[in-house]
Amino acid sequence: MAASTPATAGIDHVGLSVRDLESTRSFFCDCLGWSVVGERPDYPAAFVSDGRQMVTLWQVESPERATSFDRRANIGLHHLALAVADRAGLDALHQRVAAWPNVTVEFGPELSGKGPKVHFMIREPNGIRLEFAYNPRLEATHKRQ
Repeated sequence: MAASTPATAGIDHVGLSVRDLESTRSFFCDCLGWSVVGERPDYPAAFVSDGRQMVTLWQVESPERATSFDRRANIGLHHLALAVADRAGLDALHQRVAAWPNVTVEFGPELSGKGPKVHFMIREPNGIRLEFAYNPRLEATHKRQ
């Protein structure tokens, strides 16, 4: 029998495996403005946050043997979508991200389906697929947070 209320209370964090911990940490912190909130040098891992969400970045054991994720062939995280508070912020972020070293822009800001959400998609320096989205229906909510 299905529970009447969810047994969970949101997402605690998302863990991503990366080839080069330092370049992904730099992308999240220096490009996106996130902060390092913890580290495990013995693993190695870094925990980064925008003050609302946390992402764990885990360096793979053998980067030279790591296989890039193929969203059409592998089971797993297709992409991570991050909210942006307003359209001006989305456009400014697109410019900054597109200029960041070793970032691949999949597509620039455009309507998601028929809208009104606007989004763009990139691959950060280690190939993790990230979406940045502005939803005008949620603008007031994001600005209050």
